[in-house]
Amino acid sequence: MTVLTPAEITQSLKAVPDWHIENGELRRGFSFLDFREAMSFVNSVAAVAEQAGHHPYIDIRYNKVRLTLVSHDAGGITEKDFSLANRIGIIL
Repeated sequence: MTVLTPAEITQSLKAVPDWHIENGELRRGFSFLDFREAMSFVNSVAAVAEQAGHHPYIDIRYNKVRLTLVSHDAGGITEKDFSLANRIGIIL
């Protein structure tokens, strides 16, 4: 996979409007009613990520979840990150 250019990233962000770039990584925060609901979401993300062979950083704080995507093996954000972001959006 090749790292996307800034212009390609800007264009790709249009398909995942709730995501943003922070420190060179694709990120999104989620809020849920409680910890149980947050964990259910995280488990669903884990299943999708495992299927895709691409795993996000997951930060869980009670009812808040933050996901971070970046393709370390490529050295930045790739289409793989946006593809997983799209698949995660379907979970909701």
